[in-house]
Amino acid sequence: MHIPDLLAKIADEVADDIGKGNAADYIPALARVDTGLFGMAVAELDGTVHGVGDWRRPFSVQSVSKVFTLALVLAREGGDRVWDRVGREPSGDPFNSLVQLEHEDGIPRNPFINAGALVVTDELAAATGDAAAELISFLREESGSPTITVDEEVLASEAAHSDRNRALAYFMASYGNMRTPVPEVLDQYVRQCSITMNCAELALAGLFLARHGIRNDGTRLLERSQAKRVNAVMLTCGTYDAAGQFAYRVGLPGKSGVSGAILAVVPGRCTVCVWSPGLDARGNSVAGVAALDRFTTLTGWSVF
Repeated sequence: MHIPDLLAKIADEVADDIGKGNAADYIPALARVDTGLFGMAVAELDGTVHGVGDWRRPFSVQSVSKVFTLALVLAREGGDRVWDRVGREPSGDPFNSLVQLEHEDGIPRNPFINAGALVVTDELAAATGDAAAELISFLREESGSPTITVDEEVLASEAAHSDRNRALAYFMASYGNMRTPVPEVLDQYVRQCSITMNCAELALAGLFLARHGIRNDGTRLLERSQAKRVNAVMLTCGTYDAAGQFAYRVGLPGKSGVSGAILAVVPGRCTVCVWSPGLDARGNSVAGVAALDRFTTLTGWSVF
């Protein structure tokens, strides 16, 4: 299959969806981004990248960062112990909900809702001293882009609107489920979300999941079974409380962010990153989901 032609066809077919939805207005720096932008990139296992549209335009990765933080925790000795602190089930509630934490004694339902991601960030911070710095280093190495860094404007905007995340973290701390001081965890968590990348860089950085745990230098980050499990949690929990709909339409492990980015994995074949800032009511990119739907329909590449 000629991927550049495929991407051009997909971009043409989803043109009517580009611009639909709304930018994430609760983060002012994201609210100002043009919802008419659209980029899509496919990274093959050998590192070849193809793209269409605004695929080289940078954006903040937001919750897509949670996949990489989880992988870095699992890659450390004893990393599987994180599952004692966070579950692996879909939440069915909004990504910043406090409701389930109270019913489940401060144990978040999965690592991709905000509470779960705070626990995972805490785990990496406790092990390394700086979860955000560890993540940035990894993303630079895997993407081959040494200039990847934090967008300071987005960081300031996020930090000024983190009351709900602060509440989640302190609530979990009250149950003994935080190890690092809450202000430090919050700072590192917001920095991770504010990292700026483009579609090509994100697709390349995620290739270790398509390679069953193998990094771009040929070394192993995750055991094959661990990569399988990260992909499984992405499929069931990666698109907020619309994971069932995403699995139904797309049929791939995926992780979305409220910047409009979605990273999807085709195990053994490639990774796909799509970005378009217009979000649906669940916080997922309208044009992004449509493009991934067309991608798996036209290629037949899905996990089903």
